[in-house]
Amino acid sequence: ELDQLLGLKPKTDIPPGAQRALTRVGVLAADEGGLPPVALANQSDKLVRAVLNGTQGPMVSRWGHILLRRALASRLAAPLGMDPIEFAALRVGVLNRIGEYTLARAVVQDIDTANWSAPLTQEALTAYLASGDITGACPAVRLQGSQRKDGEWQLWQAICNAYAGETALSATQLDRALFRGVAPRVDVLLARRLAGAAGRGQRGVQIEWNGVDDLNPWRFGIANAVGEPIPEKVLGDALKARGGAYYARSGALLPMLNATQRAAFAGRAAREGIMSADAMVDLYSEVYLDSAATGDPQTNAASLREAYVAVDPAARIAAMQRLWAAGASLGGGDGYGARVLTAYAAARIPANENNAGAAGDLIGAMLAAGLDRNAARWAEFVDEGSLGWALIALAAPNGEAVGQGAVESFVDDDNSPQQRKSAFLVAGLAGLGRLSESDANAVAGDLGADLTRQTRWSRAISDAANVGNPALVVMLAGLGMQGTSWEQMTPMHLYRITSALTRVGMEAEARMIAAEAVARG
Repeated sequence: ELDQLLGLKPKTDIPPGAQRALTRVGVLAADEGGLPPVALANQSDKLVRAVLNGTQGPMVSRWGHILLRRALASRLAAPLGMDPIEFAALRVGVLNRIGEYTLARAVVQDIDTANWSAPLTQEALTAYLASGDITGACPAVRLQGSQRKDGEWQLWQAICNAYAGETALSATQLDRALFRGVAPRVDVLLARRLAGAAGRGQRGVQIEWNGVDDLNPWRFGIANAVGEPIPEKVLGDALKARGGAYYARSGALLPMLNATQRAAFAGRAAREGIMSADAMVDLYSEVYLDSAATGDPQTNAASLREAYVAVDPAARIAAMQRLWAAGASLGGGDGYGARVLTAYAAARIPANENNAGAAGDLIGAMLAAGLDRNAARWAEFVDEGSLGWALIALAAPNGEAVGQGAVESFVDDDNSPQQRKSAFLVAGLAGLGRLSESDANAVAGDLGADLTRQTRWSRAISDAANVGNPALVVMLAGLGMQGTSWEQMTPMHLYRITSALTRVGMEAEARMIAAEAVARG
């Protein structure tokens, strides 16, 4: 540090020609599905900063989450007047808040460590800890040295020193931390256990959970990294407490946990959009092959296998229905994690009159994984006004216009709370341009919904769509879809989001969001 201060040692040892440029930061190029790289280049920094700072929680929509993740990971130039490092820190912060820790880590790794600011460093540490890559943060920790004095930073320094070969210094730092109480005792002991794995001659460490009643990200991340079992009561209480979603989002993807352990967290991750249908099937295939698996994970794995391999389609449907009914063991909430799990099994059911009774549920499961063409095969077997008909009307590629009478037949049979499904159907069809404005306003008015209401947010997303800015539309859509339940979404918000996405060339995403709204409403 003194050498750097006196100019005797450069801030980084990366040659100038090898340093990464900050003109565009991200991991998803435009030809890989990313958004246009200069979409925000001429956008005022004030609006982008306000939108990203305002996105503080998860999305009510699985497809909204997936779309926002895609935008945040894209290789984008910073908005006009905004420092690229600040822009990266804001994006990584949102990725962390929606549970995309592995992707957040990838984005920060696209920036040379010497360029990290204090906010970006903090977001990076959050991502490294939640993704189980504790030592991945060591280049930044060692480079920044004593810029921070908090207890967690001191523990991280000691761990990184151990993995840099300075085991004696690390042991001294951890002893000092324990003596001075810079962090709770269990936190220091966990750090000592991880540091001890770096070299020979380290002292054995017995983790003492007695008197530890609460969990925090440090304890969860380090304990899993070193293979230290967390007491069931401590973990169970943490999952039920406010903020407990963090542990499920992190644990679902931790590679050091076995499949049965990850299955306890995977339902929420699937429901929220963190895990794909493919990943869920792979996970439960591992559970099925694990002879030691017991309880709900083993039961659900057996049901999933039957949903694929049973000879009789009725038996496969019955197996899926058992999984749909077991929502509490598959992430809780509204049970949508089970729909994600069974998406591809649902697509294998023959579309015919014999299976039409379960068409609505099967189509809803298919659309959880975006299988819109498979769902469209059921169009001739669903009754007008049924749930299956509504989902196909929204999700089918090149869908046809829908009349007011057909929508009203759905409304008449809708028994969802406050007829929320009907209101979402009207909003989605109107946003996609498949229901005329006059018909939409008439039916929405009967349902007590006002699709024409204007707010600062609605004007902003409409303006972004008018100028053809997909990145800003997606970020504003994410801002408007925050929440933990579809009860928190209004038809007006759904209408504005689907309309804006359609106008900037993202009709496929708009269709999936609209169909999901009706399926989960």
